[in-house]
Amino acid sequence: MMDNGLLLAVALLALVAAGASCGCVVLLVRLRRERGQQDLLVQRMASLEASIEKASTGVGSIAQWAAAEGAAAQQRYESLARESAQMGLRVDGLRRDTADRLDKNRDVVDARLGEVRATVERQLEAIRQDNATQLDRMRQTVDEKLSRTLNDRLSTSFREVSKQLEAVYTGLGDMRSIAAGVGDLKRVLSNVKTRGILGEVQLGAILADILTPEQYAQNVATKPGSADRVEFAVKLPQEGAEPIWLPIDSKFPGDAYEHLRDAVEAGDAAAVESARRVLEQRIKLEAKDISSKYLSVPATTNFAILFLPFEGLYAEVVDRSGLIETLQRDYQVSVAGPSTMAVILNSLQMSYQTFAFQKRADEIQRVLAAVKAEFPKYQAELRRALKQIETAGKTVDGIINTRTNVIERKLRSVTAMEDQDEAATLLGIEEGAFGPVALLDQESARGEER
Repeated sequence: MMDNGLLLAVALLALVAAGASCGCVVLLVRLRRERGQQDLLVQRMASLEASIEKASTGVGSIAQWAAAEGAAAQQRYESLARESAQMGLRVDGLRRDTADRLDKNRDVVDARLGEVRATVERQLEAIRQDNATQLDRMRQTVDEKLSRTLNDRLSTSFREVSKQLEAVYTGLGDMRSIAAGVGDLKRVLSNVKTRGILGEVQLGAILADILTPEQYAQNVATKPGSADRVEFAVKLPQEGAEPIWLPIDSKFPGDAYEHLRDAVEAGDAAAVESARRVLEQRIKLEAKDISSKYLSVPATTNFAILFLPFEGLYAEVVDRSGLIETLQRDYQVSVAGPSTMAVILNSLQMSYQTFAFQKRADEIQRVLAAVKAEFPKYQAELRRALKQIETAGKTVDGIINTRTNVIERKLRSVTAMEDQDEAATLLGIEEGAFGPVALLDQESARGEER
């Protein structure tokens, strides 16, 4: 390593010398080119020669230093080689010692691992056997519970199914009954006379639920001199005059309504519109019939009510644009379904109560006037009773404060009888004769005598 360093140093010095020589050559060339400056060139040449001599001297010194350093480096290298050889011997010894120890440790570890493996295998086998036993027990328990649960659920399900089948059979019987009833109802509704009776019965039931028998009548000849009788008429009282009638007649154009329903179910828009026009004409005819037969002012109101027994039919009539207004304007007839009929009758019931209150207002006024006339007498009697009570209180206070104290002082030396009933009998005193109420009664009687 030191030889290489010396060689590098010598090479550097050679390069420096070569560089100086090159510089000299360049200067000489330039000096030749510049003949006019020969003196300067001579001086520079002298300076360069001096520099070259100094460089040569430095190179010699460096060579000597490099030789000395090379010898020292050689000595250090040899020392390091000897130490390296010794270290190699030590490392070989450590390697052999480590290998021996590793072999011994490997044997010990293998032996311990074998023991641990055997112990783990024994424990795993025990755990495996215990798990197998527990799994068998759990399997038996689960099988028993599953069997019991399945049996219970199957039994419950069969019972529920049986009940539902019974309910289905019962429902089928009910459906047969309903089907028979629907058939009967259809036969009833197919008869015009029967349809009219059905509406009349329903209207009568609504009237009976809301009004009293004195507030309406059935089969009333509302038009004087006419034999036509309306199904029902509500009696509306008037102040200072005879009551008037509100005619209510039920109508059920079942055939027209049935045709409309069939058209709606078939989805035929043209047939639906045609059926609705037919129904509208039927309703107008019925309203005209009611207006001409049953309205007669002042014996009746200036309008009548056409009752439709089904909400669906009433909805069709109400939905028909302008029909309700036409009936009220041209025929003075209002249309009502079951729900609206109940609302109308309830409002009439309120008017009955208002009229009854107005009718009895004079009687109430007379009663209040009589009460007002008697009230001063009542106040005078109350004042006299209050004075009597105050007088009786003073009398009782006198008895308690004077006579009772005197009697008690006189009787202190006398031994009282133990039996109070016997004492009362001996003295001839009735029970409660000297109670507060008795004293008040006596004092009141004295006041009345005075």
